[in-house]
Amino acid sequence: MKKILILHGPNLNLLGTREVSIYGKATLEDIDKALMASASNLGVELKIVQSNHEGELVELIGKAKEEFDGILINPAAYTHTSVALRDALLASGMKAVEVHLSNIYQRESFRHESITAPACVGQISGFGLKSYVLGLDALVDQLEQDSK
Repeated sequence: MKKILILHGPNLNLLGTREVSIYGKATLEDIDKALMASASNLGVELKIVQSNHEGELVELIGKAKEEFDGILINPAAYTHTSVALRDALLASGMKAVEVHLSNIYQRESFRHESITAPACVGQISGFGLKSYVLGLDALVDQLEQDSK
């Protein structure tokens, strides 16, 4: 059974109350429940972690290859600032998919560049909670293609 590491970046623990007009009413718990249901349908196992600390996320990515087959990540604000996360994703050599609740390209100009996306096989943004489900499905599909 494939194992996927789900990483939620900074401030995602505030979903449901934080800038609802941008991020919607879904809470992090709602997203995690949707991911678990999708994982069950896809036949994969998940470990889900949320952290507001860049170093913790870097360390989790660095150790991921020992236990996981792929990474689904919402780097949140670190998307636009963290060379460390990008380097960790590249160094891991693992398939990763980046997801965002909002369409980062419809927002402030500083959000239009993702430092981390080039280290991922793809990016899905703008579909709220569904971005995560679509991202998980795409990642599992990539992993299955690799094992053929």
